[in-house]
Amino acid sequence: QVHLVESGGGLVQPGGSLNLSCVASGRLFTPYTMAWYRQIPGKQRELVASKLVASLSTDDTTNYADSVKGRFTIPRDNRKDTVVLRMNSLKPEDTAVYYCNLKSGPVIRFEVWGQGTQVTVSS
Repeated sequence: QVHLVESGGGLVQPGGSLNLSCVASGRLFTPYTMAWYRQIPGKQRELVASKLVASLSTDDTTNYADSVKGRFTIPRDNRKDTVVLRMNSLKPEDTAVYYCNLKSGPVIRFEVWGQGTQVTVSS
């Protein structure tokens, strides 16, 4: 069984930076996608950024929501069981609970969520 453990949330001032990390434990089968979502109370969970791990020997493919392009990045990483989200130029509207997600498929299909980590951007 796969579990996700998140770390790195907290309080930061507008314009500041924060890194989130998510590590998957358990056996993984490529291809799978590791992603970060965020949710504000009363609103739907939205996709922030993702990386597709197509195989263990190729580079991952990353994608970003328009609202975070140019500010958030998933750095290139050889660790296939980890997804890091580097958040720069943070804005108050980035305040949310951030969730790590792993979606495996199409051969071995399953989906798991992390417990969530709070990010608060405030002066």
